[in-house]
Amino acid sequence: MKNRREFLKQSSGLFGLSALHLINPPKALLSFSTLGCPSWNFSQVIQQAVENKYSGIEIRGIKGDLDLPANSIFSPTNISSTRRQVEDAGLKIVNLGSSSNMHFLDPKKRQSNLDEAKKYIELANHLSCPFIRVFPNDLPKDQPEKETVNAIIQSLIELGDFAKTSGVKVLLESHGKVIKSGMLLHIMQETNHAHVGLVWDFFNMWSITKEPPAIVYSLLKKYILHTHIKDAIVSDVGEKYTLLGEGHAPIREALHALKLGGYAGYYSFEWEKLWHPEIQEPEIAIPHFSKNFSTYWQ
Repeated sequence: MKNRREFLKQSSGLFGLSALHLINPPKALLSFSTLGCPSWNFSQVIQQAVENKYSGIEIRGIKGDLDLPANSIFSPTNISSTRRQVEDAGLKIVNLGSSSNMHFLDPKKRQSNLDEAKKYIELANHLSCPFIRVFPNDLPKDQPEKETVNAIIQSLIELGDFAKTSGVKVLLESHGKVIKSGMLLHIMQETNHAHVGLVWDFFNMWSITKEPPAIVYSLLKKYILHTHIKDAIVSDVGEKYTLLGEGHAPIREALHALKLGGYAGYYSFEWEKLWHPEIQEPEIAIPHFSKNFSTYWQ
């Protein structure tokens, strides 16, 4: 009798948790990159994030200025008020996008890019931002591919060691010519560092390799700590970026893989307005993403 009562009690509790889960389903954490709003000042970024129900912002530049460590809003005089402005709005800075490339073999270029990334790590630490992004980025024809890949690995290890005493992790984006799942997995496994992970831009990969996102995610899941989400029409003449759901990208497959796999990070809208001024204005694209995201995530 006791066992039956315990069983009913436990079953009732599980049912209650299931019902609560149905009533209050988990919500995706949304952010957007400031790459998509190059004409906005920081106050406009904050305002639009709040109005459109984003919970995070990913800073790639401010008013087109990509050198974040040198930007006046992050100066020693202003950084505290910048942090307070973000916190008072109920937002979080979720990633700082550097332009650092890890593929160089030339010692001077390699050091210059490492130094830049380290400045971003220091800035992220001051902002309580968990991640900075770096690029792989190229596989130059005049460099042996094996040496290039090893340079990327060694650079990530150095940056991971530099970030050890902070709360910051260095994330390599699937970008440029380093977009095959096997190569990215090899880089992550050989780096093998607690302060290093991946930004998964599934579109950057799929548009070239056509690898199914669900398979890519199953291989790289352990290392994916942040995502970039975008859509585009892909043709023989290139890519034309579109609002979410209006292109060819396998969005639903990628988002379902993330959701079912227990991904708990941000889904960050990367609208490449700075590089493609002809695409829709951020006043249209950024609200559209937050309003329509759940259609593909559920």
